[in-house]
Amino acid sequence: MFLDHPRGFAHPNRVAERLAMLATEPSVQPLRAWANALERDRGVTVPQFDPAEAGVDAKVLFVLEAPGPMTNAGNPLSGSGFISVDNDDETAAFVWRCRAAADLSDGALHWNIVPWYLGDASVKPNAAELAQGGADLREMLTLLPYLEVVVLCGAYARNGWRRHVAPYLTDSPVVLTTWHPSKRGVISQARKDEFAATVRQAAELVVDS
Repeated sequence: MFLDHPRGFAHPNRVAERLAMLATEPSVQPLRAWANALERDRGVTVPQFDPAEAGVDAKVLFVLEAPGPMTNAGNPLSGSGFISVDNDDETAAFVWRCRAAADLSDGALHWNIVPWYLGDASVKPNAAELAQGGADLREMLTLLPYLEVVVLCGAYARNGWRRHVAPYLTDSPVVLTTWHPSKRGVISQARKDEFAATVRQAAELVVDS
């Protein structure tokens, strides 16, 4: 479960608490080991899964584009090192508000079609990175036995899934598509409303299952 207000990781103590939780929360350990191996084997920076989320018990998976600057613990702006809606940026805060409004505080997990840090937010995945990220995501999905719904956020997540994940799945979860939750992605109120409606739909699907 995320914190009781958005942008909670603006407070260093909250990040320290989450780091301590990362070492002890059972549901995140298989994912943590997978992410650490990916980082070690590729020589890339892979942010951690948020241990306050559902971990391997997730029913809803949000897939975005690539880790943003505030997920990078090496960022001079004091990134958290987590893929989390508690991050101190407006994209995370918008998703936090949408999930809170949909009563989807539990049962969810966030990740990216390209799981390693590419650099500044203006750097977009290329075709090879999408292909590799899709293969990595297929591997990660085997660690989520209760997954029911995938929410693809933005064109890169949607295209990466369509080309490099969906063709290889024999038992696919329900797939929903929406805008990327960045300021540019939800630039209009209509897009904000569409994103929020998709989050509500995901919440309703797992409640009704």
